Amino acid sequence: MAAAAGPARLVRCGQKDELYRAGLRSGAGTALRGLAGARPWLEWRREVELLSDVAYFVLTTLSGYQTLGEEYVNIIQVDPSKKKVPSFLRRALFISLHTVVPYCLEKALLHLEHELQMEAEESRTPENPPAPGFPSRTLIRSWIRKQVGELTEQQKKTACQVVYVLKQCIPLLHRLHLAVFYIQGMFYHLSKRITGISYLHFGGLQGEDQSIRSSYKFLGIISLFHLLLTIGVQMYSFKQKQRARQEWRLHRNLAHQKQNAHCAERSFILRN
Repeated sequence: MAAAAGPARLVRCGQKDELYRAGLRSGAGTALRGLAGARPWLEWRREVELLSDVAYFVLTTLSGYQTLGEEYVNIIQVDPSKKKVPSFLRRALFISLHTVVPYCLEKALLHLEHELQMEAEESRTPENPPAPGFPSRTLIRSWIRKQVGELTEQQKKTACQVVYVLKQCIPLLHRLHLAVFYIQGMFYHLSKRITGISYLHFGGLQGEDQSIRSSYKFLGIISLFHLLLTIGVQMYSFKQKQRARQEWRLHRNLAHQKQNAHCAERSFILRN
């Protein structure tokens, strides 16, 4: 008899998968560091982790097998109909959303923020050398720099604000999703919620997760309130920073006007 997998099983499954993925990433990083040295490992560490995660899910989920975490808690993936396993395309989409898309988004925001900062520094000091610590530009980075160079000053300021908002909102979105998972008991990962992949549990006690569902719901409500409090604090802090920036600009403009008036008065006195 199959039943929907409860939140406790999904959490244990995710933790077990993360444990094995961490071991795979660590092994791949150790191998690269031993073969190529510490510098290439530091430069390509994030890419090695990505390839390790993709390899783990390709060898399990995409190939039609259970992951080690799913096997540990005896659950299987099903599509929204709850009657068959997800299609190959749905599984491939899940792997992309779970591994590749976060990496690309992280790198895109990082490179965009860096290029905007470089443009601001070059506008102030044209002879300023490139910031150290970044590897040689890839094709994507060159394309981003070209696009940033074509923006107006106002558009660059808007882009900086958008990057800042996205970097703040992405962790909040994950926290919101986790709170909803605790309350609903489905879709431990955001990528599974998007693709509609859920789980069924076979064998054992079917009601063991149901007995602690209320505890997870309470945890979800607490997490939701904490998230709302965090958003309120960040919005207040953002408004305070905006107010301080406006007051500083006003003070700078007034000082500049006073200086110009003083210079004009001195010129008038000297002429007379």
